[in-house]
Amino acid sequence: MSDAPASPPSPTAPPAQPRNPLHGLTLEAIVTALQAHYGWQQLGELVPVRCFTHEPSVGSSLRFLRKTPWAREKVESLYLFMLREQRRQGTSTPRP
Repeated sequence: MSDAPASPPSPTAPPAQPRNPLHGLTLEAIVTALQAHYGWQQLGELVPVRCFTHEPSVGSSLRFLRKTPWAREKVESLYLFMLREQRRQGTSTPRP
């Protein structure tokens, strides 16, 4: 028997998510990409929330989306839709 205490198991690295296009992206990068692609006006029509329609900014949008899970899900879904459309048209842009 050894007198050394048993070492705790080392934490494992989180599993890689190669098929998840949102993995590793910040919410800021997603909002910025959507704003560049659609513009604030169309973004406000696609996701009807005040942070996109009344004096929109990335900062105010981030504050709202971090507090509102349903709106964040809509924004993430729109981002995935945008990526699919870009792939179909062959105009994919590099990830931010």
